[in-house]
Amino acid sequence: MLVTLIKKEMMHNVLSVRFVALLLMCLLLIPLTFSINYSNYRQRQVSYQESLKLARSEAPLVRSMLSGEPPEPTVEVSKLFLKPSPLSVFVNGMEEVLPSYFGMTRNGITQGAPALASATFSYILGQLDFLFLISNVFSLLALLFTFDAVAGEKETGTIRITLANALPRDIFLWSKLIGGYLVFVAPFLVSFIFGLLVLVWQGYPLGEPEILGRVLVLTFVSLLYIAVFFAIGLLISTYLDTAKTSLIVTFTLWVFVVLIAPRIGFLAAKVIAPMQTEQSIYMEKTVLRKNLAEELEHKKFETLRDIASGQGNINFTGEMQKELTERMSPIEETYRLKLQNESEKINRKYQREKRRQEFIGKTLSRVTPTASVIYLATNLARTGNMKKNNYFQEAEHYYSQLDAEYFSKMSNYLTNYFTGNTGNVYLNLGDEERLHLPPAPTDTSLADTFHHAFVDLLLLCFFVVILTTVAFLKFLRLDI
Repeated sequence: MLVTLIKKEMMHNVLSVRFVALLLMCLLLIPLTFSINYSNYRQRQVSYQESLKLARSEAPLVRSMLSGEPPEPTVEVSKLFLKPSPLSVFVNGMEEVLPSYFGMTRNGITQGAPALASATFSYILGQLDFLFLISNVFSLLALLFTFDAVAGEKETGTIRITLANALPRDIFLWSKLIGGYLVFVAPFLVSFIFGLLVLVWQGYPLGEPEILGRVLVLTFVSLLYIAVFFAIGLLISTYLDTAKTSLIVTFTLWVFVVLIAPRIGFLAAKVIAPMQTEQSIYMEKTVLRKNLAEELEHKKFETLRDIASGQGNINFTGEMQKELTERMSPIEETYRLKLQNESEKINRKYQREKRRQEFIGKTLSRVTPTASVIYLATNLARTGNMKKNNYFQEAEHYYSQLDAEYFSKMSNYLTNYFTGNTGNVYLNLGDEERLHLPPAPTDTSLADTFHHAFVDLLLLCFFVVILTTVAFLKFLRLDI
């Protein structure tokens, strides 16, 4: 009986105008979106390779600066570039929002302009990728497939005739849900497979195990998200008596769930947990470094004057230089540790404020399934918060290496002046290539992604189960 009712429901949906609209949407949007985004990815990949070549060509210039006077505090002596993710073809995420590179200076880390700096209007209009189609277009279409599943039959009176034949109510509702869902996902999956074939034809490395596995998981997440909105539509249709009212309520709820609620969470988080800007942190660390450097230079001058007056010689001799080095070595180490500790305090405070605001924003936005699918999909595509954190952590780690071996060794201008020594006393890395071309940030594995996004996956499953259960409980108690 269930199979017969499912077939009947499928035939009813296939012969409707909305199925034709769904089919045209899928065949047009999915392959076209894949093709356009793959072209954009190849452009970003070319730009990334050109940036690496430019960094290699600038290496002699940096070596020449390091061979004499140290560079200015704001000069970028090295850069860590953002490597494009192949899975950005499906989910663009933060790919064009993140800094194009991190520059390493004596005053701290600077950020290169993101890709969106040259594409402002396209950002204003919004991104068109697979995630946008799923979270916005297909969620609305899923609601349009189910808004009159029960309300339409109650309005026409056919539900009384159907249930008068001793048909169990749960079987009737399951046929509505399963039949409509199968009709919906069939053209979606066909168009998705066709889009993947178009990508492979254009040269996309879909056959790589890491990419293929993530694409399959992304497909499952998409189907799960569509199921959430089928459950929402069925629930609304069960509670209301007319198709017109159901349509109005359905569209209003979609606007709130998809367009408004995910954004309200982070707006509220900024009010609940305000934080400093990155530029203010950079300026605070710059002032700290400048003040400590001035104090150290003052102590060096006093020490040098004390040594010269004690020996009664205004000429800076080798013995005086040796004594100055011995006396200043523990003082320089004290100032280096002080600078490091104070900088770490500033960073820890900023990171605490940032994590708190981000946690509150995510928690508040997760009241809707749209936020969960966005977090989950972007992390699967390596264009989400996990990539951002890895990228920033890699920059901090690389900067700490340079700071320990180079930046923390404050310049000794007085010694250079009196000795005439213009040699490089500031940097001794041993391998200059490590300075100019640091390793690219490592990508997270699929297992780490699941561990990080496990909450979002559970929330999607929870929404499907709880909404479907409420719809069945209401329908089983419905007075028809």
